[in-house]
Amino acid sequence: MADQPDTKRDWRDTVFLPKTDFPMKAGLAQKEPAILARWQQMGLYDRLRSERAGRERWILHDGPPYANGDIHMGHAMNKVLKDVIVRSRSLMGYDAPYVPGWDCHGLPIEWKVEEAYRAKKLDKDQVPVDQFRAECRAYADKWVAVQADEFQRLGVMGDWADPYLTMKYAAEATIAGELLKFAESGQLYRGAKPVMWSPVEKTALAEAEVEYEDVVSTQIDVAFEITEAPNAPELVGAHAVIWTTTPWTIPVNQALAYGEDVEYVAISDGGKTYILARDLIGQAGARGWLDTTNLEKPIWSGKGSQLEGALARHPMHHLGGFFAKPRPLLPGDFVTTDAGTGLVHMAPDHGEDDFLLCKQYGIEPVFAVDSAGFYRADWAWLGGQGSVINKKFVATDGPICSNLREAGALLAASDDFKHSYPHSWRSKAKVIQRATPQWFIPMDLPAGQARAAGLADKPSPLGGEGLGEGLSGNAALGETSAPHPTLSPEGRGLEGNAPTLRNLALDAIARTRWVPARAENRITAMVEGRPDWVISRQRAWGVPIALYVHRASGQYLADPAVNARILHAFEAGGADAWFTADHQTLLGDQYGLAEYEPVNDILDVWFDSGSTHAFVVEARYGEGTRANLYVEGSDQHRGWFQSSLLESCGTRGRAPYDAVLTHGFALDGKGRKMSKSLGNVVDPLKIIGESGADILRLWAVSTDYFDDIRIGKEVLATASDAYRKLRNTFRYLLGALDGFGEDERVPVADMPELERYVLHLLHKLDLELRSAADAFEFNRYTRALTDFCNEDLSAFFFDVRKDSLYCDAAGDTKRRAYRTVLDTLFHALVRYAAPVLVFTAEEVWQARFPNADASVHLLEWPELPEPAAEDIAQRWREVRALRERVTEAIEPLRREKTVRSSLEAEVTVPEAPLPLDALAEVFIVAKVSAGDTVDVARTDYHKCGRCWRHLPEVREDGELCARCEDVVGVEATNGVAA
Repeated sequence: MADQPDTKRDWRDTVFLPKTDFPMKAGLAQKEPAILARWQQMGLYDRLRSERAGRERWILHDGPPYANGDIHMGHAMNKVLKDVIVRSRSLMGYDAPYVPGWDCHGLPIEWKVEEAYRAKKLDKDQVPVDQFRAECRAYADKWVAVQADEFQRLGVMGDWADPYLTMKYAAEATIAGELLKFAESGQLYRGAKPVMWSPVEKTALAEAEVEYEDVVSTQIDVAFEITEAPNAPELVGAHAVIWTTTPWTIPVNQALAYGEDVEYVAISDGGKTYILARDLIGQAGARGWLDTTNLEKPIWSGKGSQLEGALARHPMHHLGGFFAKPRPLLPGDFVTTDAGTGLVHMAPDHGEDDFLLCKQYGIEPVFAVDSAGFYRADWAWLGGQGSVINKKFVATDGPICSNLREAGALLAASDDFKHSYPHSWRSKAKVIQRATPQWFIPMDLPAGQARAAGLADKPSPLGGEGLGEGLSGNAALGETSAPHPTLSPEGRGLEGNAPTLRNLALDAIARTRWVPARAENRITAMVEGRPDWVISRQRAWGVPIALYVHRASGQYLADPAVNARILHAFEAGGADAWFTADHQTLLGDQYGLAEYEPVNDILDVWFDSGSTHAFVVEARYGEGTRANLYVEGSDQHRGWFQSSLLESCGTRGRAPYDAVLTHGFALDGKGRKMSKSLGNVVDPLKIIGESGADILRLWAVSTDYFDDIRIGKEVLATASDAYRKLRNTFRYLLGALDGFGEDERVPVADMPELERYVLHLLHKLDLELRSAADAFEFNRYTRALTDFCNEDLSAFFFDVRKDSLYCDAAGDTKRRAYRTVLDTLFHALVRYAAPVLVFTAEEVWQARFPNADASVHLLEWPELPEPAAEDIAQRWREVRALRERVTEAIEPLRREKTVRSSLEAEVTVPEAPLPLDALAEVFIVAKVSAGDTVDVARTDYHKCGRCWRHLPEVREDGELCARCEDVVGVEATNGVAA
């Protein structure tokens, strides 16, 4: 029926054309808000919970975004993927609740409140802590409300009336309770060791709060004069040369490190003798302080082990005191000859390797750099100056280099060293490693041993900063009879020696399903190599480390009765209660406030979010319940996935999840990271406002989201095109099913083979969609769905059967069978599409079954009739392959205008899987004959004026074929006109 016939009679009023009010043009941006409002009015989420009550529960636990600003494309991608997963599980009949949540504490929110202060030229440190915390709470409240509306506009269904917030009183009490579990089981210690520190934000940072950027730094070579060398006395008076890209650490130097197996030489040049690794002579020459063109024979050479016992003096030794102390040369297994001089200067305040090596030899941090990155006012060299992250301060013409140059110790300096350097992901400012008193959860100490592991052996000069300065540890007082955490039978090493947190976490990783599978290797490597967990922050907005420290011994109080009173206060007044508490009342009669100091640091926000399984999953669904799935971006291997894992393993001996899915990041259309400075940010709210949320949802799950994915005009155009094809499939089904009733239904056994074959294809699609959903591969899911609609239905089944639909009698068995299968397809496809195209599926369902109190999202996975036997399926696969060959053969004649449509063609085929007249109907041609090859010619048959088929019984174009004469006669008799 491709052409308008040239006839005396127009038979269109006798043809059964599809009829529907469902529009081809979607208008999603205008329709979706009304659909969303109806769902809210009918309480769809609560209705679904009620209807699924008693079913097997399946929990996707939501990772909390920060409540600070409008949602971005990463938010949209993440929430859509979660929503599709949850809805698919609900469709499968599970009780699949979804509780959205927000991370409301911590630096991101404090930073925004502080920005407002800075704009008013106010100092945050002068604001009462309760006032500041109240402003942070109000700020978070505001953005929770904004983001909740934006997430719902994406079509995300959940318990928006009762989300979880880490700042709710009950949540804060649970977070504090989880911390106290670590304390009571002896899995907590206070120590002073280098941590990532932000001088701008004046706090320690977690690994997940640090990002690396390429920078250009100052590099310097500095000479330390050897004063003693018992194994090589000829080196006395020579200068050990170090190279560093952090000149600001030289004022805190306490030792030098060498590699025991590295070969060193002492070379005279310009009247001085320098010691460095033989392999790095060339690099020293390149930096300009060693003339390598006319080198004399080394006056000494030997392995680094010969430097054992040697001492050097600091270039600023003339300042006396700290700087006059000899600097020992120590063996370090981390020393290499990759770069520098082969000798490394040690500042235990500012490096993990430095700290550990110096600790081994009794050299402790001196805490010379304060929280803002300035040297202490009483520091003999550069006291009160800084900040150490100020580029001018550490430059070649800055005070450090100038002083070293004046002392004759600066051999080379240049401001041109390019490398990657850590920055705060929030402020974008450089961070430093800085030894400060902090609270740690140990990775490698069995429960009960950590309390004796505190590292503060002497008073700290940092009066007033952090916590616990000046408190010394005492191993005897560190013993505890507190029980170990209750460990799951999953944990390994539970018999014999107690497991460490690292043991438990690695065991839990191996027992967890990781999607994609490669994610397991990534998080395993991170946990294997991670340091102890720094859980303290020197900020105000968060859950406090609700502990009391004995002022004399430095040990924290682990009394369950005291802890119970603390948690009761938190439940009544939230974490704010700690800052306004009568601490003597909380301590009770057994302890005096004069002897115990309350800790005022707050918890790392990763501990907050790592505890969400306790106050969301367990609190709502029962103690011991764990989530079926966590879903976040790949950066969360070092963030939420890991903090949740460590928190749960430390308190429960197992992971809080059965499976973890990680997705990539949303990039721009060219594959670049989105950035305001590049002007390439794609706003999801703008896309929703212009094209609708369903387009964005289809894009999100149609991509290979396990890797980074792109979004731009071309990508969205592809998603829009796929959407239009799916929408047109539904529009056709609605139109073709107009007036369909149960009295028209045909049993499968009475259907033609083609209908049974299509049901076979539907059954295969059903299996594929279930498999894809179980694998969380919704790109495969949507591809299978769209391919079925486009290739199996639109391009084949609908095409073949349109003649029967339009022109057969209403009561014809073949037509009734076709409409029966269309009804089956409708019920299946609208359900399959519902998790992805949430608004469109609802629009489609309501178009056929209008009911203000019903929803497609209350339905379950379709039950399908038995598929056709394999022999039928195989026969129709052969028919379709032959049909493709025939279509290809017709195309040249169509281009040459020998035929205007396939209806005007006669074909011969070498094999006939079906009777020839049946093949003519499937190929939509005038006639099929047997022959040696596929061949095509124009038919001599005339065209029926009603169905437009060219048939032998039609004597003249425009007259009716026998079938149409019968139909028109019957319908006229029955008074029916289509």
